Amino acid sequence: MIKQLRKVGNSNALLLDKAVLELIGLDEDGQVQLRIHEGSLIVTPVSPHVVDRERFEACLDRVTSKRRSVLRKLAE
Repeated sequence: MIKQLRKVGNSNALLLDKAVLELIGLDEDGQVQLRIHEGSLIVTPVSPHVVDRERFEACLDRVTSKRRSVLRKLAE
């Protein structure tokens, strides 16, 4: 999935879809831990809530349906 950074004041923001937040067990006002590893930014929820398999699969289906064309391009 490719996301565009957005200018917010003097900073840039990365906006995450609600379905993505649900997939990783993060609430809209949740905190995340940021790490840099070999040039990649890793975003991890500080206190994720447990996501059951059925809910995870429903969220994943929503994300893949919405972003199907982008995911196809990434697969090429």
